Amino acid sequence: MTVQDSGKVALITGASRGIGYGIAEALVARGDRLCITGRGEDALKEAVEKLGSDRVIAVAGKAHDEAHQAAAVERTMEAFGRVDFLVNNAGTNPVFGPIAELDLNVARKVYETNVISALGFAQQTWKAWQKDNGGAIVNIASVAGVSASPFVGAYGMSKAAMVNLTLQLAHEFAPVVRVNSIAPAVVRTKFAAALYEGREAEAAAAYPLGRLGVPADIGGAAAFLTSSQSDWITGQTLVVDGGIFLNAGVG
Repeated sequence: MTVQDSGKVALITGASRGIGYGIAEALVARGDRLCITGRGEDALKEAVEKLGSDRVIAVAGKAHDEAHQAAAVERTMEAFGRVDFLVNNAGTNPVFGPIAELDLNVARKVYETNVISALGFAQQTWKAWQKDNGGAIVNIASVAGVSASPFVGAYGMSKAAMVNLTLQLAHEFAPVVRVNSIAPAVVRTKFAAALYEGREAEAAAAYPLGRLGVPADIGGAAAFLTSSQSDWITGQTLVVDGGIFLNAGVG
């Protein structure tokens, strides 16, 4: 089936697989053109082939590298002439354990990748297109950023910062650019495998909706937050959690 071109362009970071790829699928399906980023050339090439090389380009690099941020935005503008939407999905979580024993250099790396890179990309897209033409930004946060997160504390702290970054950008970029975030619970991806691998049925049983998330769940949320249907929504964090927070009550 031929998809009608929406005339819109999105830049999605960390989109060669997992949640980022799920978001890319959702935006391509509605007719957007995309630039996707990631660290691995081969993984990006495969993603572009699956998504459609006539509609998608890729720029490889590390999300926290300012030169990469500038190159990705510049390449998007060269290829498509605009960048309406930015989805900050790139992230890392290299450590599992109590924060009392956390290596501070690791904490710095987590913040650099998960938070500072998102700010850098937002600055770049703002200057290149959105300041004068409008658009939307979606930051991928996490339920770990809105609750205590045993054993993934550094990640949780960074995602809490992502939620606040969303508020700051939403306030500063209004009224021309809307900025929101999505806070997923556990989604079935390689990134989150340590949280469910070997015990998926047990992990899924904790969710009122009876399953873990899949990338398409987050893709649908991102598509909504970058659509005209959400034109009066900014500065919000949409929790997409299969109902897991319903279990936090007393009794």
